[in-house]
Amino acid sequence: MARAHAPFFGQGESQRRSLGATISLAIFTILACGLSALPSRAGELVTFVDDHAPGTIVVRTGERKLYLVVGPAQALRYTVGVGRPDRQWTGRSVVTGKYIRPNWEPPAEVRRDRPALPTLIAGGAPNNPMGAAALTLSGGDYAIHGTNAPASIGGFVSYGCIRMYNRDIAELYSRVGVGSPVVVTR
Repeated sequence: MARAHAPFFGQGESQRRSLGATISLAIFTILACGLSALPSRAGELVTFVDDHAPGTIVVRTGERKLYLVVGPAQALRYTVGVGRPDRQWTGRSVVTGKYIRPNWEPPAEVRRDRPALPTLIAGGAPNNPMGAAALTLSGGDYAIHGTNAPASIGGFVSYGCIRMYNRDIAELYSRVGVGSPVVVTR
């Protein structure tokens, strides 16, 4: 679970598309993926017949897949970790912020379940569940983010956030902007 506003992420700065942000993203991608493991494309290009405009993020929790619509009948597909059955949500949202290596403040619900957690985990720390980057979402307490626990990808594992491999969130981060539509279905 992630709050859909900047204070949840501590001192993180929202990223804007600019030359500086592009250079930062390139460095970030290399660090997130490792020089020798840098893929030419993290997502798999697949046929996707649905009524969504290019740039729309579609999450199908039952499949544990995230699709980024890239053109007519085409999308990039990623395997993701999604909310546990009692923590899933569906609906429409938009990306409200983009953060590289965000700090994480565990929400009250997480702290109730895990009271030993610190009140803030610094961005980049190995125990930070946000991984390499996060896209915050409007209308709730959720984000699409990387993870430092790659074994959780493909499962029903979160408080409602969508988890991606760090290389995959790096690619998604580079392809979407603030305001990009997000649709979450079962």
